[in-house]
Amino acid sequence: MRHARRRLVRRVTRLAAVGGLLLGGTMVTRAVASEPDGTSVPRTFAASAVHTGGELVARLGASRTAGSWLSAAGKPVVAVTDEEAAAAVRKAGAEAKLVDHSMDDLKSATSTLRSAPRVAGTAWVMDYRSNEVVVKGDSTVSAADWSRMTQLADGMGGFVRMERTEGTFTTRLNGALPLLSTAGRCSAGFNVTDGKRDFILTAGHCGPDGSVWFADTRGTQQIGQTIEQNFPGSDFSLVQYASGKAGAGAEVVSIGEGKGVRITGAADPAVGQRVFRSGSTSGLRDGEVTALNATVNYPEGTVTGLIETNVCAEPGDSGGPMFSEGVALGVTSGGSGDCASGGTTFFQPVTKAMAALNVKMIVAAQNGSGQGAAPAPSATQSAIAPGEASPGSSAPITGEGAATLLARLADPKNAGPGLLVIAGSLCALVATRFIRAEQDRKAYRRYYSTTWG
Repeated sequence: MRHARRRLVRRVTRLAAVGGLLLGGTMVTRAVASEPDGTSVPRTFAASAVHTGGELVARLGASRTAGSWLSAAGKPVVAVTDEEAAAAVRKAGAEAKLVDHSMDDLKSATSTLRSAPRVAGTAWVMDYRSNEVVVKGDSTVSAADWSRMTQLADGMGGFVRMERTEGTFTTRLNGALPLLSTAGRCSAGFNVTDGKRDFILTAGHCGPDGSVWFADTRGTQQIGQTIEQNFPGSDFSLVQYASGKAGAGAEVVSIGEGKGVRITGAADPAVGQRVFRSGSTSGLRDGEVTALNATVNYPEGTVTGLIETNVCAEPGDSGGPMFSEGVALGVTSGGSGDCASGGTTFFQPVTKAMAALNVKMIVAAQNGSGQGAAPAPSATQSAIAPGEASPGSSAPITGEGAATLLARLADPKNAGPGLLVIAGSLCALVATRFIRAEQDRKAYRRYYSTTWG
């Protein structure tokens, strides 16, 4: 009877150990085989606020709201047109601001401006915080054209503001790390992938389809070729790497002096958010998002849906990356002014560009090296105000690209639990084999001694 119980215990232990090996193996396999996901967005202060504000605007509708933005404390603020909508916003934990004009009114005004004869050197944005449409004209706009646009604005009502700006609205070539071709000098924005090949996402005005890009002025170090361009209308293009792969450090963008920032995801910014831009001429600069869905009438054509900021930029910065807290936001399109006197800079949103191109951002792994899903935010990141935001975690621009197998296995958030299950199961199997062997030896000795003793 005692032997039968021992055999039953050994069998149950072996079955449990085998089951543990299978379970642990599955856990480790899933952790090691996980793919990077450029759509995963770390929930920093801005992402959380954008989600809350955007959700409220979508739920209440364009006839009762007029956009959302971040307050100085990082709290989402929603413009509403009635007290009932304001109560719903406050109940959701956001601030409400009563305004006279809805998003429908603002969109109607911008539609009227788009239908008027085009004037190069002008731009307009919906200023959510002032509840106005702001029309801007640079130094190239003639007095006659400005007068005609002013009359058009006066006919729309009192919520269209005319504003003259210094400098000229131009596309700006160059950027964070230079790309050189016969089309000019531009910048590498962010690395993206379609799962089979890797590409550089940069500004569309950098060059037409077929442009060949080099890393040196002599044209001996070929980087890749433009395979798809969208400009004007939007301002993005895709440069396919000549080797097909971006290589080591694909998730890092340069900020100068051999330093870089790891990119962990891609998202849309919020008005009021602090952002950072990198370029080869003026280096790393920061500022604030001042408006979304901007329209700019460049001399080369009209571009819509841009992000407007007060980050300075200069010729030589175009196509470069804009980001905050390690999250990719846009690529430099154009603007006015310079970094001595300030100015306005516009960016192509990366989310819209990636959706149109059907690609995903190459992002940093959870352990900080190589590709992988975006990491969860820290409590500090989720609570800080916009003015205290940082570019993101630092990294050398020559750092390793893809995560090694050893690093991924050593990460307790990935394969650690599975490895523990496997180790425990192996110990159980070894133990049952040892116990059985020891029992067999003792039984043999007893039998031998009684037979030959």
